[in-house]
Amino acid sequence: MQAPDTLGASPTARERILATSYRLFARRGVLGVGVDEVIERSHVAKATFYKHFPSKNDLVLAFLDRREREWTIGLVETESQKRGDTPEEQLLAIFDVFDEWFRGDDFDGIAFITVLLEMGKSHPLGQASIQHLANLRGIVSHRAGEAGLRDPDEFARSWQILMKGSIIAALEGDVDAARRARAMAASLIEQFR
Repeated sequence: MQAPDTLGASPTARERILATSYRLFARRGVLGVGVDEVIERSHVAKATFYKHFPSKNDLVLAFLDRREREWTIGLVETESQKRGDTPEEQLLAIFDVFDEWFRGDDFDGIAFITVLLEMGKSHPLGQASIQHLANLRGIVSHRAGEAGLRDPDEFARSWQILMKGSIIAALEGDVDAARRARAMAASLIEQFR
């Protein structure tokens, strides 16, 4: 999933930095990408970079926010909502979206987990990742509530295990992971009905 350019105009320096870092961080993680590489690939001066992002952590936080807008909301929430007429169908459609994503050239894993694993849960970037994962879980919990499932928060925690597990399996090369997860998800819905 690539970061879009600004509409119609050439991107600003800030946008070029963020778009470049988005692609790099999503593919290689935070620790595998240095500020100098982002500066070089963004075609900005070092002073320009630091004007917009005083530290690498600031850049990573902006990346995580963008990832939430584009992946969590733009892909997972919006696309699954389009594919189902009921909250239950929309929940299951998350794995249909994943199935297409896993098979696409833009599959790059889940950045929130990558950053959390790289930085640890006590680091500010780890904490930000935990919050973004909680926001994703909130979408599932809301849909579970709309579907009339009991204990939507507990359901969402179990559901998120299926989501994360399927992503990890796909990173291992199992492109059918979303289809298997969808079958398990249907059983989970029955368990919480």
